[in-house]
Parts: sequence; C-alpha cells; structure tokens
Amino acid sequence: MEIIQDLLAAIGVVLNGIPQGLLAISFGFASVPTAFGFVIGAVACAALGSVAPISFQAETITLAGTMGRNMRERLSMVFYAGVAMLILGACGLLGVITEFAGDVIVNAMMAGVGIMLAKVSFSMIKENVLVGSISLATAAEVYFFFGQNLVYTIVISLIVSSITAWVAGQDIGGGMTEEMGGLELKKPAFNLRILRGALALCCLTIGGNIAFGSITGGIAGANANIDHLTLYSGLADAVSSLFGGGPVEAIISATAGAPNPVLAGVLMMAIMAAILFVGLLPKIGKFVPNQSIAGFLFILGAVVTLPTNAAVAFSGTAPGNNIVGGVTIVVTAAVDPFVGMLAGLALKMLFSIGIGV
Repeated sequence: MEIIQDLLAAIGVVLNGIPQGLLAISFGFASVPTAFGFVIGAVACAALGSVAPISFQAETITLAGTMGRNMRERLSMVFYAGVAMLILGACGLLGVITEFAGDVIVNAMMAGVGIMLAKVSFSMIKENVLVGSISLATAAEVYFFFGQNLVYTIVISLIVSSITAWVAGQDIGGGMTEEMGGLELKKPAFNLRILRGALALCCLTIGGNIAFGSITGGIAGANANIDHLTLYSGLADAVSSLFGGGPVEAIISATAGAPNPVLAGVLMMAIMAAILFVGLLPKIGKFVPNQSIAGFLFILGAVVTLPTNAAVAFSGTAPGNNIVGGVTIVVTAAVDPFVGMLAGLALKMLFSIGIGV
C-alpha cells in the first residue's frame, strides 16, 4: 500500500533528524518549542502542496551555535534571520538575490560551510577522542561501503559510538539535557554580533533553500517553489526561537521519493513534532554523547557539501570565476557565510570593472 511506503519514508527522515536534533540540544536550543516550527511546516506543506519539508539541519544549527556566545544571542540570530527570510519569501525576492549573487558565489559559500562543518567535527573529536574517532571511522565505512546513504551513516555511526562510550564507562549525555519546564517567551536582543550572525544565517539559508529545495523537488518530479519554502521555514524559525527553540530548515528529504511526497513530508513533520512535544528527544540524549555526531558532520561537510558545491563554483567560464569562488570558500570557512558572500561580490565587481576597461 502506498500509505505504508509514505510512512516508511517519513520514519526514515525522522531517524535522520533525531541526531541533528540532539546536536541542537547540545548547543542549548530547547526541544519542545521547536515542535511549533515542525507544526508550521506541516500545515504549510499541506496547504501549499509543497514537496519540500523542513527539519533539523546540521549546517544552520552549527552556524548559530558557534557564532552566538550565549543562548540569547543564538536565539536572537535565529529569530531575526527567520523574520528576514519570511519577508523575502513573501515578497518573492529569493530568485532576485540569487541571480544578483550568481551561482559561483552561492555555491562557493555553501562549499565554505562544508569546511565549517568539518572543523566542528574535529573540535568534537578533540573533546572526546574515543567517541569522536569511532564515530568518524564508522561514518566513513558506512557511507563509502553501503551506498553513500546519509541516513544509514548518521544512525549507525551514532549507535556504534554511543555503545563505545557506554562500554568505556563514560558519563554520557551531560551536554544533551535540558530543562523541560513551561514555555517562556524569549525577548530578542540586538548587537553587532547578533546582526552579523543573522546575516550569516540568511546567506546560508538562501543557499540551502535553493540547493536542498531544488534537489528535493527533483527527486519528487515536481518544481519546488523556493519562495514558499523560504516563507514557511522563516516563519518556523521565528516562532520556534521566540520560545527558546532551534532552527528548522530545508533538507534533502527522502520523503520526496515516496508515492505521495507531500503526504510523506507532512507525516514526517507531524511525527517529529510529536516526539518533541512529549519530551522524548532529551531523554534519548541521555544515552548519546555529544561527540557521536562528529562522523556524520565530517561526511556531510567534507565529503558531500564541499566537493559538490565547489565543483559548481569552479565550473564557470567567466574571467576571474575561479578566484571569486576560491576566495568566497576560504572567507566563508574562516569567518562566516555573510562575510564570505560579501568578499565574493566585491571581487566579482572588481573583475567586472576590469573587463569593462
């Protein structure tokens, strides 16, 4: 029956999202408020007939978690970025921004984010050499020898590294706990660091929505409306962060391959919302060390995100494209996606002036 296939696809994506949800908790984002983001996504996809669901996304979680010095800064970054993306989506401006920046800069920025993910992976390995190393070795073996399936990669590496920590007698899950009290409105703050972080998240989200939304739409054999995706993912982020929750963004979703991709996506988000509402995610985290996701982050960053986007960034034929792409990648990895995109645009303008002369 088709509904069984839809449900299995939804469960597969949920399994992929849970470890990344644990990553969000490790940075201090609360799980219960994030459920509101999934509810918004489910309602929007059902109403708009969108095949592109939203879920936990390691790239955005890592960026917000590392750029914010404390939870108020992280939540404020996610909130302002969400509001900005909501406006861009509602006004249909995403295509205009993308056309202005160009494929070289957008893909180079995403490649730089891949390096950032790999750097976070190595930081986790340094924190817990045993668990992080086992996670990396397992993730590499599963990914390269079992069909390059990211769901298998993240689930198996997480399980194996968690069992390793348990056998070694480590204190597991200390960083994955959270207070499960009532919902409380978190008033956004504002400073230059928050502004920079929000702009960086916007740049990353623009690239992610275009890349992941288009890929998911292609799998489903449908044209994913990127402006719609930007609108409801931005709304989900804004609402979630107002109560202490984490970002939920576009993903490459296996639900697109289900017989009914819209229904499968809605089921996935509904299941994830239920898991978060009843507080299961922090309980799972008590059995999972933070560093168990190190292997997946490395594979996602260094093996999937970096080479795929770099190849597109360096495929252009216009003069200076390789330099623009290379500088955008390096600056993004060293600073953040917003500064990386600015550096790429500045170089692009210089080359344009030079050609004109």
